[in-house]
Amino acid sequence: MKPHRLLAFLLPALLAACAGTQNRGLESIHQPVVSRSDYVFDASVEGGAFARGEEQRLAGWLAALRISYGDRIALDDASGSAPAARAQLAKLIGSYGLALSDSAPITAAAATPGTVRVVVTRSVAQVPGCPDFTRVQYPEFEGNSGSNHGCAVNSNLAAMVARPEDLVLGQPGAPTVDPVTSSRAVQTLRSAVPTGRGNQVKAENAKGGN
Repeated sequence: MKPHRLLAFLLPALLAACAGTQNRGLESIHQPVVSRSDYVFDASVEGGAFARGEEQRLAGWLAALRISYGDRIALDDASGSAPAARAQLAKLIGSYGLALSDSAPITAAAATPGTVRVVVTRSVAQVPGCPDFTRVQYPEFEGNSGSNHGCAVNSNLAAMVARPEDLVLGQPGAPTVDPVTSSRAVQTLRSAVPTGRGNQVKAENAKGGN
Protein backbone atom coordinates (compact mmCIF):
# COMPACT_ATOMS: atom_id res chain seq x y z
CA MET A 1 0.00 0.00 0.00
CA LYS A 2 1.30 3.44 -0.93
CA PRO A 3 2.15 5.83 1.98
CA HIS A 4 -0.45 8.43 1.05
CA ARG A 5 -3.15 5.77 0.86
CA LEU A 6 -2.12 4.37 4.24
CA LEU A 7 -2.31 7.85 5.75
CA ALA A 8 -5.75 8.39 4.25
CA PHE A 9 -6.85 5.09 5.83
CA LEU A 10 -5.43 5.77 9.30
CA LEU A 11 -6.38 9.43 9.62
CA PRO A 12 -10.14 8.85 10.20
CA ALA A 13 -9.36 6.23 12.86
CA LEU A 14 -6.96 8.58 14.65
CA LEU A 15 -9.47 11.43 14.57
CA ALA A 16 -12.23 9.15 15.87
CA ALA A 17 -10.04 8.17 18.80
CA CYS A 18 -9.66 11.84 19.79
CA ALA A 19 -13.39 12.65 19.60
CA GLY A 20 -16.23 11.88 21.96
CA THR A 21 -16.59 11.90 25.73
CA GLN A 22 -13.35 12.30 27.61
CA ASN A 23 -12.72 10.56 30.93
CA ARG A 24 -9.16 10.81 32.18
CA GLY A 25 -9.90 9.11 35.52
CA LEU A 26 -10.95 5.67 36.72
CA GLU A 27 -14.29 6.85 38.12
CA SER A 28 -17.12 7.07 35.64
CA ILE A 29 -18.25 10.54 34.64
CA HIS A 30 -21.75 9.13 34.10
CA GLN A 31 -23.31 9.41 37.54
CA PRO A 32 -26.97 9.08 38.62
CA VAL A 33 -28.91 12.34 38.66
CA VAL A 34 -31.87 12.54 41.04
CA SER A 35 -34.86 14.69 40.12
CA ARG A 36 -37.86 15.41 42.35
CA SER A 37 -41.50 16.07 41.48
CA ASP A 38 -44.32 17.20 43.77
CA TYR A 39 -47.92 16.21 43.02
CA VAL A 40 -50.65 18.09 44.88
CA PHE A 41 -54.29 17.38 45.61
CA ASP A 42 -56.53 19.95 47.32
CA ALA A 43 -59.46 18.46 49.25
CA SER A 44 -62.29 20.23 51.00
CA VAL A 45 -62.72 19.72 54.73
CA GLU A 46 -65.70 20.01 57.04
CA GLY A 47 -65.41 19.89 60.80
CA GLY A 48 -61.73 18.94 60.61
CA ALA A 49 -62.34 15.90 58.38
CA PHE A 50 -62.56 15.37 54.65
CA ALA A 51 -65.84 16.56 53.19
CA ARG A 52 -68.29 14.02 51.80
CA GLY A 53 -66.87 12.31 48.73
CA GLU A 54 -63.40 13.83 49.09
CA GLU A 55 -61.82 10.76 50.61
CA GLN A 56 -63.02 8.68 47.66
CA ARG A 57 -61.61 11.22 45.20
CA LEU A 58 -58.33 11.22 47.06
CA ALA A 59 -58.17 7.42 47.03
CA GLY A 60 -58.68 7.39 43.27
CA TRP A 61 -55.97 10.02 42.78
CA LEU A 62 -53.45 8.06 44.86
CA ALA A 63 -54.28 4.89 42.95
CA ALA A 64 -53.77 6.70 39.63
CA LEU A 65 -50.32 7.85 40.81
CA ARG A 66 -49.49 4.26 41.77
CA ILE A 67 -47.86 5.34 45.00
CA SER A 68 -45.33 2.92 46.40
CA TYR A 69 -42.32 2.71 48.67
CA GLY A 70 -40.02 5.65 48.04
CA ASP A 71 -42.86 8.17 47.71
CA ARG A 72 -43.23 10.68 50.51
CA ILE A 73 -46.77 11.80 51.35
CA ALA A 74 -47.59 14.77 53.54
CA LEU A 75 -50.64 16.81 54.49
CA ASP A 76 -50.31 20.58 54.25
CA ASP A 77 -52.69 21.90 56.88
CA ALA A 78 -51.35 25.35 57.67
CA SER A 79 -54.12 26.21 60.12
CA GLY A 80 -53.88 22.88 61.94
CA SER A 81 -57.67 22.62 62.01
CA ALA A 82 -58.03 19.26 60.28
CA PRO A 83 -56.65 16.57 62.61
CA ALA A 84 -59.33 14.11 61.52
CA ALA A 85 -58.32 14.53 57.86
CA ARG A 86 -54.73 13.77 58.81
CA ALA A 87 -55.85 10.55 60.50
CA GLN A 88 -57.95 9.63 57.47
CA LEU A 89 -55.01 10.17 55.12
CA ALA A 90 -52.66 8.19 57.36
CA LYS A 91 -55.09 5.26 57.34
CA LEU A 92 -55.53 5.50 53.57
CA ILE A 93 -51.83 5.39 52.71
CA GLY A 94 -51.26 2.80 55.43
CA SER A 95 -52.94 0.29 53.11
CA TYR A 96 -49.98 0.86 50.76
CA GLY A 97 -47.48 0.25 53.55
CA LEU A 98 -46.56 3.95 53.75
CA ALA A 99 -46.41 6.38 56.65
CA LEU A 100 -47.41 10.03 56.64
CA SER A 101 -44.52 12.49 56.66
CA ASP A 102 -44.26 14.93 59.54
CA SER A 103 -43.80 18.03 57.38
CA ALA A 104 -45.01 19.04 53.93
CA PRO A 105 -42.75 20.58 51.27
CA ILE A 106 -43.33 24.13 50.10
CA THR A 107 -45.51 24.23 46.98
CA ALA A 108 -46.08 26.93 44.38
CA ALA A 109 -49.27 28.38 45.91
CA ALA A 110 -51.00 28.15 49.25
CA ALA A 111 -54.12 26.07 49.66
CA THR A 112 -57.38 28.01 49.65
CA PRO A 113 -59.31 28.39 52.93
CA GLY A 114 -61.49 25.42 53.75
CA THR A 115 -59.16 22.95 52.04
CA VAL A 116 -56.09 20.92 52.88
CA ARG A 117 -53.39 19.93 50.44
CA VAL A 118 -52.04 16.42 50.03
CA VAL A 119 -48.52 16.45 48.60
CA VAL A 120 -46.89 13.38 47.05
CA THR A 121 -43.15 13.81 46.56
CA ARG A 122 -41.53 11.39 44.12
CA SER A 123 -37.85 11.17 43.24
CA VAL A 124 -36.44 9.53 40.13
CA ALA A 125 -32.81 8.62 39.45
CA GLN A 126 -31.45 8.47 35.92
CA VAL A 127 -28.03 8.45 34.30
CA PRO A 128 -28.08 10.97 31.44
CA GLY A 129 -26.00 10.34 28.36
CA CYS A 130 -25.98 6.55 28.67
CA PRO A 131 -25.20 4.45 26.75
CA ASP A 132 -22.28 6.44 25.41
CA PHE A 133 -20.26 5.02 22.53
CA THR A 134 -18.96 8.34 21.27
CA ARG A 135 -15.33 7.44 21.95
CA VAL A 136 -13.72 4.23 20.82
CA GLN A 137 -11.77 2.42 23.50
CA TYR A 138 -8.88 1.33 21.30
CA PRO A 139 -6.63 2.81 20.13
CA GLU A 140 -6.53 5.35 22.99
CA PHE A 141 -3.67 7.81 22.86
CA GLU A 142 -4.80 10.19 25.64
CA GLY A 143 -5.24 7.78 28.54
CA ASN A 144 -9.06 8.03 28.63
CA SER A 145 -11.37 5.38 29.98
CA GLY A 146 -14.02 4.18 27.57
CA SER A 147 -16.85 6.64 27.02
CA ASN A 148 -19.39 4.02 28.15
CA HIS A 149 -17.41 3.22 31.30
CA GLY A 150 -19.76 2.97 34.31
CA CYS A 151 -23.01 3.28 32.35
CA ALA A 152 -24.21 -0.26 33.05
CA VAL A 153 -23.41 -0.25 36.79
CA ASN A 154 -24.75 3.21 37.53
CA SER A 155 -27.86 2.78 35.36
CA ASN A 156 -28.72 -0.45 37.18
CA LEU A 157 -28.10 1.23 40.54
CA ALA A 158 -30.38 4.12 39.61
CA ALA A 159 -33.10 1.70 38.49
CA MET A 160 -32.93 -0.58 41.54
CA VAL A 161 -32.54 1.82 44.47
CA ALA A 162 -35.83 1.95 46.34
CA ARG A 163 -35.45 5.56 47.46
CA PRO A 164 -33.56 7.55 44.82
CA GLU A 165 -32.97 10.42 47.24
CA ASP A 166 -30.71 8.09 49.23
CA LEU A 167 -28.19 8.47 46.39
CA VAL A 168 -27.89 12.13 47.44
CA LEU A 169 -28.40 12.13 51.21
CA GLY A 170 -27.85 8.50 52.19
CA GLN A 171 -29.10 7.07 55.47
CA PRO A 172 -27.57 7.86 58.88
CA GLY A 173 -27.90 4.29 60.10
CA ALA A 174 -28.38 3.15 63.67
CA PRO A 175 -26.17 4.79 66.33
CA THR A 176 -25.50 1.40 67.91
CA VAL A 177 -25.00 -2.10 66.53
CA ASP A 178 -26.05 -5.36 68.15
CA PRO A 179 -23.15 -7.80 67.58
CA VAL A 180 -25.50 -10.76 67.94
CA THR A 181 -27.68 -9.51 65.10
CA SER A 182 -24.77 -8.52 62.90
CA SER A 183 -23.13 -11.95 63.23
CA ARG A 184 -26.32 -13.96 62.84
CA ALA A 185 -25.93 -14.38 59.08
CA VAL A 186 -22.37 -15.69 59.49
CA GLN A 187 -23.46 -18.13 62.19
CA THR A 188 -26.32 -19.38 60.02
CA LEU A 189 -23.94 -19.96 57.13
CA ARG A 190 -21.45 -21.85 59.28
CA SER A 191 -24.05 -24.07 60.96
CA ALA A 192 -25.93 -24.94 57.76
CA VAL A 193 -25.68 -28.47 56.45
CA PRO A 194 -23.78 -28.56 53.13
CA THR A 195 -26.12 -28.86 50.17
CA GLY A 196 -24.22 -31.88 48.86
CA ARG A 197 -24.69 -33.79 52.10
CA GLY A 198 -28.04 -35.18 50.99
CA ASN A 199 -26.59 -36.76 47.86
CA GLN A 200 -23.73 -38.20 49.90
CA VAL A 201 -26.15 -39.86 52.32
CA LYS A 202 -28.11 -41.32 49.42
CA ALA A 203 -24.92 -42.72 47.90
CA GLU A 204 -23.91 -44.30 51.22
CA ASN A 205 -27.34 -45.86 51.66
CA ALA A 206 -27.22 -47.20 48.12
CA LYS A 207 -23.84 -48.83 48.79
CA GLY A 208 -25.14 -50.35 52.04
CA GLY A 209 -28.13 -51.77 50.23
CA ASN A 210 -25.90 -53.51 47.75
